[in-house]
Amino acid sequence: MSTMMSTEHLPQLGQEERKGSSSDYNEKHISQHIVLVGEGQTGGLVKVEAVKRVWGPKSRIAFWIGVALISYVYSLDGQTTWTYQVYATSSFNQHSLLGAVSTAQAIILACMKPVAAKIADTFGRAEAFTFLVFFYCLGYILLAACTNISTYAAGGIIYYVGYSCLEILIQIIIGDVTSLRWRSLLSSMYSVPFLVNWAVASNISAEVLARSGWRWGYGMFAIIVPAALAPITITLYWAQHRARKLGVVATNVGGEVDAPRIVSDKPFFVRLWQFLIDMDAVGLLIFAAGWACLLVPLTLVNGSLTTWSSPNIIAMLVCGGVILLALIPYEARIARVPVFPMTFFKNKTILFSAFIGFFDFVSFYLQYTYQYSFIFVTRDWSVVDQNYFGYTQTLALTVFGILTGFIQAYTRRTKFLLTIGLCIRLLGVGLMIKSKGAHGSTGFLVICQVLQGLGGGIAACSSQLLAQGSVRHQDLGTATAFVLLWAAIGNAVGSAIAAAIWRDYMPKQLAMNLNGLLNSTQIDGIYASITTAVTYRTNEAAYEEIIKSYDYTMKILLIVATVIAVIPVVLSFFVKDMYLSDRHNDVEDDNAVNATGATADVEKAM
Repeated sequence: MSTMMSTEHLPQLGQEERKGSSSDYNEKHISQHIVLVGEGQTGGLVKVEAVKRVWGPKSRIAFWIGVALISYVYSLDGQTTWTYQVYATSSFNQHSLLGAVSTAQAIILACMKPVAAKIADTFGRAEAFTFLVFFYCLGYILLAACTNISTYAAGGIIYYVGYSCLEILIQIIIGDVTSLRWRSLLSSMYSVPFLVNWAVASNISAEVLARSGWRWGYGMFAIIVPAALAPITITLYWAQHRARKLGVVATNVGGEVDAPRIVSDKPFFVRLWQFLIDMDAVGLLIFAAGWACLLVPLTLVNGSLTTWSSPNIIAMLVCGGVILLALIPYEARIARVPVFPMTFFKNKTILFSAFIGFFDFVSFYLQYTYQYSFIFVTRDWSVVDQNYFGYTQTLALTVFGILTGFIQAYTRRTKFLLTIGLCIRLLGVGLMIKSKGAHGSTGFLVICQVLQGLGGGIAACSSQLLAQGSVRHQDLGTATAFVLLWAAIGNAVGSAIAAAIWRDYMPKQLAMNLNGLLNSTQIDGIYASITTAVTYRTNEAAYEEIIKSYDYTMKILLIVATVIAVIPVVLSFFVKDMYLSDRHNDVEDDNAVNATGATADVEKAM
């Protein structure tokens, strides 16, 4: 229920925020501290605007400490758990299903981004963090306890609900409190822990695999993640409570200030129904179902048990196409709050930024999905060295992402950086074809990874910044989700195509090259498990043919990845050459009352 507060209480707020200042605080300053609730604003946005006004130096320090802590854990998670996938799937003799699992996870990763953004906008940032912790922990508990590939896939999908939410929420809250000029730099700083974990994570994952096994590698994060998220979540809840207590949020300014009804007194099911409408739950279900029907068949066809002419495969492909086509009129004419706003499709910068991310991720995951498997089998490296190689691209992404942030802040431009970055990334992917695969030099392979990371770091910082700068603050979460959603769908498409190519070419190559050396049961075992494949290193003739099979299949993946990597370069020419000002975005004046009725502050990031 709304509470009433007299203006005589407002000086207390001013003294709290402006401690040490000799300036008088009177009624003419009310608009500097009160968030006016206007049309189009949701509870979550009202809360974050209010939070920014009650934070003092200690609150901000606690907030950034929380961001730093979860960024480290997020980095450690990302750089250790991915190595356990091949061991987990191989332990069930289902290594070939790695692409199918990755595809399903990528679809969830994509579809949960707008859900997370909507939860954050509707209920609040702190509430969204609470939501993600539940799914994060439940998923990892299932992964640690799974006894078959089905439970493993289910655990991975549930975990990705939390992982997807965390990924976008960090970007949203950084966007909330930074200006356009400095946003990329601070967003890229979120990846700084990768510089440490590049070395540390390799040893951690190797020790976990050697001493405890891959199950504990997953399970320990069910304990670590809630602890790491506690500081930032508690800080946000405290600030929201303080803002409500001090009456920072108001529906009008007069003799009395009416605090808003952030928590509705409507019945629960009425609020739930409204939330599902605001989230466009039907649109998300249509979107997820369409992509699942299109992509999952690609990961199942193996040329023997399941073929492209199979009625089930044909039915799923046709249904997927029809469902996605049906999404267009639904979003345009039926959805009250579309997850894909038509205004975004009319905004060239947002649209092309999203498509750049989509095709870039398709290209990346075409060669990345089975890269670790390729290195594991074809290179006689230790687990630590394999992980070092796998992290090389992430390390380059981090370093050059931070450098890009500084260049953007200095030049106040980023379109030229986007094009340069995508060209470098294309070069890195293309050179991998010439690396002579399994028999190429280690130095050349590392250089290719560095080039891809260099270009990818520049491109990622630039495309997301351009999209965020093209919308009002109230649309920041939706725009960020829109761009990251298409990137995640690119992940799904790339993983699915990679799985389809792998399942089509690898069994044929193994059967052809190992014919006469091994029987069919042994060949099937090599295909099903990379740990079985490496046991043939003592059989020089067979092992050489195994390497030849891996090399040929990987080269096919790289050729397709290189062709697709050309598309983002072309698209980069169509985005806006935006001037990176000290405002929150490029479309509204932070010093004026905007159309929603909210008075925005000019936040200085640095």
